[in-house]
Amino acid sequence: MADSKPLEGKTAVVTGSTRGIGRAIAEALARDGARVVICSRHRDDVTQTVAAMKSQGLAASGIPCDVSSSKDLEALLQHAVQTWGKVDIWVNNAGVSGGFRPLTALSEPEIDRIIAINYSGTLKACRMVIPYFIKQEGGILFNMSGKGGEGAASPMMTAYASTKSAVVSLTRSLARENRKHPVSIHVISPGMVRTDFYKTGRPEGQPKSTEYVFKAIGVPAEAVGRMVARAAAQKPGEATGKSYSAISGWRLVRGMTLLAWYRLTGKLRTSRQ
Repeated sequence: MADSKPLEGKTAVVTGSTRGIGRAIAEALARDGARVVICSRHRDDVTQTVAAMKSQGLAASGIPCDVSSSKDLEALLQHAVQTWGKVDIWVNNAGVSGGFRPLTALSEPEIDRIIAINYSGTLKACRMVIPYFIKQEGGILFNMSGKGGEGAASPMMTAYASTKSAVVSLTRSLARENRKHPVSIHVISPGMVRTDFYKTGRPEGQPKSTEYVFKAIGVPAEAVGRMVARAAAQKPGEATGKSYSAISGWRLVRGMTLLAWYRLTGKLRTSRQ
């Protein structure tokens, strides 16, 4: 019989994990036996999320953390080690979008924040966590891609997309740099997930046809969580530099078929309505 708790005894840190994809990943890891460390910038959100997970019988702890701050990241790692003894899995999930707006509509502070959270925060966490994993002779690191991550044009989301492209490049480079060590460094491509990213992302810039795209290729956050949990069960260092996509197999075939149908029937157009 397959082990029902493949992550038993493992500790996982998931940034930006009080809601959306991050929370789904944290809960999936915990259900597979991991002890999970929750974080976000808001203490109340962390407290409520940890309590909710514990009420489900899941092992969780957490502290507030602004991932753009090296000091906060170091405190997060220290909390995980002091609470659970070690860290085996680290997921750089925290991110902000700036919404569906042209680059010229974003203020300089907004641009700085997008870069600080999405890219610099990921870079700083990698710089901190990889030496820790090397020293303990094992660890798995996941970085979060997103729209534009593979370099495709992403109008109305230029700042966000460019940071995700940078994260993908960062991940592949780090995987190559550290391939002699028992450390796995991978990219997660969650696909189009119905989270606050879309609910609060300045919908005036969002095409009305986006709803049809969701129907075709939308991915439940829980599916992303399960994918990450399965990947987290691998032996550290056995594989590295992989990209795990939640849009594949039957989901991809079904989605492409529906998109073709929506275009044929005029429900899905490339221009804003």
